[in-house]
Amino acid sequence: MAVAKIDKIAIPAIITVSVVVPVLVLILMYLPERYNLFGTQSGTFPFFHAVLNGSTALLLSFGFYFMTIKEYKWHRNFMITAFVLSAIFLVSYVISKISNDPVPYGGEGILRYIYFFILITHIALSAIIVPLVLFTMYRGLTGQYEKHAKIARWTFPIWLYVAITGVLVYIFMLPYY
Repeated sequence: MAVAKIDKIAIPAIITVSVVVPVLVLILMYLPERYNLFGTQSGTFPFFHAVLNGSTALLLSFGFYFMTIKEYKWHRNFMITAFVLSAIFLVSYVISKISNDPVPYGGEGILRYIYFFILITHIALSAIIVPLVLFTMYRGLTGQYEKHAKIARWTFPIWLYVAITGVLVYIFMLPYY
């Protein structure tokens, strides 16, 4: 099947997922009632999410390294694994929003400002990263390497920032879980 033919299906699908995911997360944040699907404590999901985000950051770094030394098979494998962990994170995050009430940040002073700067940029870039990752993965996996490289220049640093700040948000919130 020609790439142009695949594009007619893949591009609308990527756009749809890119809109539905942030809207779904936003809706879940404001659920009037929670349904603790797995009977977990409030700190269980955030720890798991921090592990996934930290692992994703490492995988992205290794993937970038292998790209710089032109080991494209390794680059592909690390990036696909980072994508899989991010997808697991996303599903788990949705489940956590259904299961547990939001926990407010209790820090004060300069730490409060730092936390909210990190949190706000993390959230904003999390919404942006969904279509960037999907388009980058799609372009790479369909052999559209020029388009892949063009978008990856933006995707990589934003995705890495989101992964690292995900861990930082967890560290800031740890005393309050």
